[in-house]
Amino acid sequence: MHLLLYAFIILLVFKTGFETWLEILNRRHVRAASGSVPEPFREFIDPKTYAKTIDYTLAKSRFGFLVTYFDAALLAIILMSGLLPWLYGELIGLIGNSLWGQSLALLAISIIFSLPSIPFEWWQQFRLEEQFGFNKSTLKLWISDNIKGMIIALLFGFPVLCVLLWLVELPVWWLWAFAVVFAFQLLMIVVYPMFIMPLFNKFEPLAEGGLRERLMALADKTGFKAKAILVMDGSKRSGHSNAFFTGFGNFRRIVLFDTLMEQLEEDELEAVLAHEIGHYKLGHITRTLAVSAVTTLISFRILAALAESPWFYQGFGFTPAQGLAPALLLFGLLGGLVTFWLQPAMSFWSRKHEYEADAFARDAVKSGKPMVSSLRKLHEKNLSNLTPHPTYSAFYYSHPTLLEREAAIASIGSD
Repeated sequence: MHLLLYAFIILLVFKTGFETWLEILNRRHVRAASGSVPEPFREFIDPKTYAKTIDYTLAKSRFGFLVTYFDAALLAIILMSGLLPWLYGELIGLIGNSLWGQSLALLAISIIFSLPSIPFEWWQQFRLEEQFGFNKSTLKLWISDNIKGMIIALLFGFPVLCVLLWLVELPVWWLWAFAVVFAFQLLMIVVYPMFIMPLFNKFEPLAEGGLRERLMALADKTGFKAKAILVMDGSKRSGHSNAFFTGFGNFRRIVLFDTLMEQLEEDELEAVLAHEIGHYKLGHITRTLAVSAVTTLISFRILAALAESPWFYQGFGFTPAQGLAPALLLFGLLGGLVTFWLQPAMSFWSRKHEYEADAFARDAVKSGKPMVSSLRKLHEKNLSNLTPHPTYSAFYYSHPTLLEREAAIASIGSD
C-alpha cells in the first residue's frame, strides 16, 4: 500500500515538475523575443499587436501555473486522504450497490470533484479572456452551458457505465467493453454535431452568393461531397475564430465560425476549407479513429489487469469486493499521469497531418499564398504565440508554428 502511494507521489511530482520546467522554458523564450517584432512577422503584425500577443501568452502561462498546481494538489488530496473511498462508500450506502447505484455514484463523484475547477473556468472566461477582448459570453450563458453539459454527461454517461459494469460478469469482459465504448464513440461522431452542438450554438447553411459558389466548386473539384457547409455563431461566446470538420460518410460537415468569415477574404476562406477537406481526403479522420480504437482497447486491457489486482484497490483504500466501479474511478484519476508522457508523440502525429493538409490545400487552390495569408491573420486575430520555445511546441502543439507552416508551404511551392 505504501509503495503504491509512493509511486503515485513520484509520478505526480515528476509530471508537475516537468510541466513547470516546460512553462518556464517557454516564458523565457517568449520574453527574450519581446523587445521588437521579429523580422519574419513585420509584414503582417504591428508592434502594438505583437506586444499584446506577448502579454496574452504570459497571462495564460501565469494562469496555467496556478491551474497546474491546484490540480496536482487536489489529486493528491483525493487519493491520499481517504476521501475517495469514504465518499464512494457513503454514496453506495445511500443509493444502493446495484449497477445503477454504482453508476450514479461514479457520476456523482465525477461531478463533485469537478466543482473546485469552476472558479478557474469562470476566471479564465470573465477575467483572462475579457482582459484581451475575447470574451463575448454572459454569466447567464456561461451558467446555462455548464448546466447543459452536466445534464448531457449524465444522460449519456449513466447508461454506458451501467453496461460496462454489467459486462464485467462476462468472460474476457474487457473486449466487450471496448466494443461498446468504441461503438458509442462512433455514434457520438454523428449524434454530437447533429443534436448536441445545436443545443449550444446556431448552425446555418452558408448563404447563397459568390462565396458559397466558390466553396461548393472547390468541394466538387476535390471530390468532397459535403452534406453541408455551415456557419456557427461562435461570436456568441468568444472572439476566437476557427473552422473544423465533423461527422463521416453522409453525415460529414464543414463548420466555419462566423468570426472566421469576418476576418478572412474569399480566397483565404477557400484555402481554409481546402485544408479541412484535405484532412478527410488524406484519411486523417480514419487514422485518428483507428488510433483511438487501439488506445481504447489497450486501456481496457490494462484496466482489466488492475481490476484483478487486490493491491490496486487496497493501495487507495478500496477492497476488491467492491467490484469494477472503484477500479474505473481510480483508472480515470490516475490515467493522466501516464498519458501525459504520450503527448509529444500525439502532437508530432497531429502536426504531420497539418503539414499534409496544408499541402493538399496549396494544390487544390493552385497557390500557397491564400493559406499563408489566412494563417497570418488567424495568428494575429487570436493573439497566438508567434515565438514558442521549440521544446514546448514539440511537446504540446497539435499544429506546427506559423514559421514552420510557412516554410513547408513555400517548399511545397518550389517542388
